[in-house]
Amino acid sequence: MVYQVYPRSFADSDGDGIGDIPGITSRLDHLAALGVDAVWLSPVYVSPHVDNGYDIADYQAIDPVFGTLEDLDALIAAMHERGMRLVMDLVVNHTSDEHPWFVASRDPANPKRSWYFWRPGRPDPDGGPGATLPPNNWSSVFLGSAWEQDAGGSYYLHSFAAKQPDLNWGEPAVREAIYSMMRWWLDRGVDGFRMDVINLISKPEGLPDAPGGPTAGNQLEMVVGDPGLHTYLAEMRREVFDRYPDRTFLTVGEMLAVTPEQAVLVTDPERRELDMVFQFEHVDVDHGQLGKYDPQPLDLRDLKASLARWQVALAERGWNSLYFNNHDQPRAISRWGDTSQYWRESATLLAGVLHMHRGTPFVYQGEEIGMTNYPFARIEEYRDIEAARAYEVATALGLPSELILGTMAKMSRDNARTPMQWDGEAHAGFTTGQPWLPVHLNHLWLNVADQVEDADSVLSFYKRLIALRKSEDVLTTGTFTLLEPDHKQLWAFLRADERDRLLVLANFSDDELGIPDGDAFTGLDGGRLLLGNYPDGGAPGPLRPWEFRAVYL
Repeated sequence: MVYQVYPRSFADSDGDGIGDIPGITSRLDHLAALGVDAVWLSPVYVSPHVDNGYDIADYQAIDPVFGTLEDLDALIAAMHERGMRLVMDLVVNHTSDEHPWFVASRDPANPKRSWYFWRPGRPDPDGGPGATLPPNNWSSVFLGSAWEQDAGGSYYLHSFAAKQPDLNWGEPAVREAIYSMMRWWLDRGVDGFRMDVINLISKPEGLPDAPGGPTAGNQLEMVVGDPGLHTYLAEMRREVFDRYPDRTFLTVGEMLAVTPEQAVLVTDPERRELDMVFQFEHVDVDHGQLGKYDPQPLDLRDLKASLARWQVALAERGWNSLYFNNHDQPRAISRWGDTSQYWRESATLLAGVLHMHRGTPFVYQGEEIGMTNYPFARIEEYRDIEAARAYEVATALGLPSELILGTMAKMSRDNARTPMQWDGEAHAGFTTGQPWLPVHLNHLWLNVADQVEDADSVLSFYKRLIALRKSEDVLTTGTFTLLEPDHKQLWAFLRADERDRLLVLANFSDDELGIPDGDAFTGLDGGRLLLGNYPDGGAPGPLRPWEFRAVYL
């Protein structure tokens, strides 16, 4: 099991209101008790923090807001003492525009000019003399053009914010600099990398226009399908990880718009690219035609069908990652559960269903205690550049501010970034200062301290669940069969191997739910309960509201 730490919001040791590396070290016993095998640490590198650290200005230095290299060395040592590994965030599709590489590249005569995508503009037929348009019609993930014009008149490519210029992986010197940096971290004891938007690194030759008209095109599909990605990942394996034959590493690639077929290629062990991928299909099922800020009511059939599709596709080759929460997603319990009457039941149900699938589960900080979305109400409360940009675009289009603020409150990434709720004291025990994002008022009752000794708490359920992942072979290697795919409230599936048949049942509703007839459910009443999320363990009979059961038949 991998646990993601968002360092800015996890634990603050010096009272400046921002989490830091010594704060993480001080809370490692919580992670060890939870059963964590590896920690994925979001970026702690030197950065202007335009995108909260995903805009890196120095890959081999720790931002002073988070501590020092010595602090990181101490964290690695303390984790290894507890049998845990550290996975760093590798952000190499782009850098900050304050990175020395990019600063040098602004000079057309500098050798590093080719390290980024610099292009002249196209003539603008509707503009004045010398007026130009961007080199192609590509759009930024953060909306608007993917090109920014420099003071000298040339344009540079940025798939995200304008202050996050894309690196040119077609330049051999870029790749060698990145591989050298990766080896430098492995030499310090780092145990692997989670690779941010890694399937964007290979751009189509010539950067052609994408479908979508002359001013704005969605190039994502043709970029993520570029075959050069496999060449680069295989080279990375040889030049970085294969140089440490006596060590094992964890490599996870975040991949936008990736298909199961592409994921199989990337994670097939014989191809020696990556161990697993993060895909987004299942966390996009409730997005409307306008994207994430057009959220629609969840159709459970879509969510379970999406996960089942990936279970089947990677059953023979490759490997799945399993997640509902991370730093880019709103809290799953607020999104798909019931945060009022059935808060505990829906938090544990979501965990149980996810962890019973085949793959490596990822737990995001606060998920293990059932943390919820923060009640954001004003644009001034947000810190996320994506949210600010979405609000700017939506209001420019004339949409009512109340409408966009309502959807942002549901879907903004800041929901995942409010401080970790350690106790019911001031600022939830996160800091002695003023936190960089507000602490949810429900920390008075929703916190680690109040759950750690409670056998029926969300935290205790996670501990049992994670322990079962390590003891029940059928959860690791068993086959997966989705049952009742068209049922709107029931999520049911079967995990099976040569020895065991495990039936998983979950009621995604506030109502009692009868269990269907059928051969797959035969023997349920006489089965052995492996895990349930009600205090009585789960008596035979109908499923109660938000009840989860896993039963050996």
